[in-house]
Amino acid sequence: MKSLKASIFALLLSTSVLRSDSIKTSGDVLLVAIPTLSFLYSYYQDDRQGQEELGKSLLATTLATYALKFSIKEERPNHENSRSFPSGHSAITFSSASFLHKRYGLDIAAPAYLGAAWTAYSRVESKYHYTKDVLAGALIGAVSSYFLTTKFDDTTLRPIFGNNQIGISFFKSF
Repeated sequence: MKSLKASIFALLLSTSVLRSDSIKTSGDVLLVAIPTLSFLYSYYQDDRQGQEELGKSLLATTLATYALKFSIKEERPNHENSRSFPSGHSAITFSSASFLHKRYGLDIAAPAYLGAAWTAYSRVESKYHYTKDVLAGALIGAVSSYFLTTKFDDTTLRPIFGNNQIGISFFKSF
C-alpha cells in the first residue's frame, strides 16, 4: 500500500514538472506542488497532527530563510536584487520533503526529495542562486522539519462503553 501511495505522489509530482515549459518555471511549480502534495498526503492519512507539524515547519523555515536574506544581502547571480542567500525555493521544498520523510518514511518522501533537488537545480541553472544558496536553503528546510516533525503512529486505542459492556478497541495498520 505504501508503494502505491508513493507512486501516486511521484506521478502527481512528475506531472507538475512535465507541464512546465522551462527549467525555471518547473522549479516555481514544484515550490507550490511539493508542500501542497505533502499537506494533501497528511490529509489523506487523516493526520491533523501531521498537518500542524508541516505548517510549523514551513513557518519556521520561511522565517529563518527571510531573516537571513534580509540580514546577509548577497547579490543574485543575475544581479536582480540582493536576496540570494539562502534559497527560499530550496528551503521550502526540502522542508516539505523532509517532513514526509520523518513523518511517513523514505518511500513516501523519495519523489519529494527528487522534486526538491530539481527545484534547487532550477534555481542555480536560471541564475537566481549560487550553489551555496541552495545548499543552505536545503539545510534550513531539512533541519526545521527534523526538529518540528514526529513519526506518524497510526495505532488507535479507543474505549468501548455499551449495553453492559466495557472494553478497548485496538486498530493498527500494517
